[in-house]
Amino acid sequence: MSAEDLEKYETEMELSLYREYRDIVGQFAYVVETERRFYLANAVDVQVRDGGGEVYFEVRMSDAWVWDMYRPARFVKHVRVITFKDVNVEELDKPELRLPEDGPFSG
Repeated sequence: MSAEDLEKYETEMELSLYREYRDIVGQFAYVVETERRFYLANAVDVQVRDGGGEVYFEVRMSDAWVWDMYRPARFVKHVRVITFKDVNVEELDKPELRLPEDGPFSG
């Protein structure tokens, strides 16, 4: 496999991963970024720990999706991450349910 073929393959994999993310992001409540990974999750618990004078974070997530194009299964029931680096947790905005304006329930 040439370098060009490998680059094309990785580009296609990343585009496929982005499309998957776009299709499923609405099913999750949180976005979690760690030093190594990006997650979508429905439950997140971040605990600050002190280990021998060093502070680290223990992040537990459930019903999660992992942004990793090399994982065969990106949906996981439970995730536990230990990191000495920053952790960013954002709650996703849930747009209100809107009914079609010209549907049977319109005014």
